[in-house]
Amino acid sequence: MTDVASLSPWLWVVAPAVIVVAYTVFGLSGFGATSITVPILAHFLPVSYLVPTVVLLDLVSSALVGVANREQVSKEELLRLVPWMFAGFAVGVTVLVGVPDRHLRVALGVFAVILGIHGILNPTLNRAISKLWAIPAGVVGGAVATVFGAGGPIYATYMMGRTRDKGAIRSTISTLIAISTFSRAIVYAISGLLLHAAVFVGALVLSPFVWIGLRIGQRIHVGLSTEQLRRAIGLLLVFTGSTLLLRTLP
Repeated sequence: MTDVASLSPWLWVVAPAVIVVAYTVFGLSGFGATSITVPILAHFLPVSYLVPTVVLLDLVSSALVGVANREQVSKEELLRLVPWMFAGFAVGVTVLVGVPDRHLRVALGVFAVILGIHGILNPTLNRAISKLWAIPAGVVGGAVATVFGAGGPIYATYMMGRTRDKGAIRSTISTLIAISTFSRAIVYAISGLLLHAAVFVGALVLSPFVWIGLRIGQRIHVGLSTEQLRRAIGLLLVFTGSTLLLRTLP
C-alpha cells in the first residue's frame, strides 16, 4: 500500500485542484469525474490505491447528487435500465475480460467522440428515441463500467435521447453511477483492494474538495439551459473518448 513519505510533494498541490475540477464536472453532468481524476493522478499514485479511493469518492458524490435531486430522477428510466445494467455486469466479467483491453478502449473512445460531436452540433432533442434502446444502453453501460469503471458516457447518451429535462438527465445518470459504483465497491471489498485504512484516509482527505466541486457544478447546472447542458455533456463525451484514445493509440 502507498507509503506517504514516498509521495511526490506535487501531489498535495495537484490532487485538490484535479478533484475540484473533476467533481465540478460531475456536479454539472452527473458523470465524468473518473475520466479526469484517474489519468492525471495515476502519475503520482499507484493505480491499485487510486482506483478504490476514487470509487469511494464517486460513491459518495453520486449518492449526494442523486439524493439531493431525487424528485428529478426518472424512475421509469431507472426501471428500464437497471436490470439490463446488471446483465451488463455479467457480460463484462465473463465476456469482455477475454477481449484485448486496447480494442475495447479504442471502440469506447471512438463511440464517445462521435456521440459527443453529435450532441454538440445537435443540442435540441426533436424526437425521443425508443425506450427499447434501454436494453443495449444498460448492457453496454454495465459491461463497460465493469471493465473500465466508465459507464457514464453510455447512460448519458441514452438519457439525452430520451428526455429534454436537464434535471432528469443529470439526476438519473448520477443514480445509475451510484448503483454501478456500489456494486464495484463490493467487488473491491471482497478482493481486498478496499480494505486498507490508507484508502479511507485518502478519500476522507479529498472529500472536502469533492464537496467544493459538487457545489460549483450545481451552480453551473442551474444556470444552463437544456441545450447548453447537452452541449456541455457532448464536450465531456469528446474529452472522455479522446482521453481513452490518447492512452491507447501509439
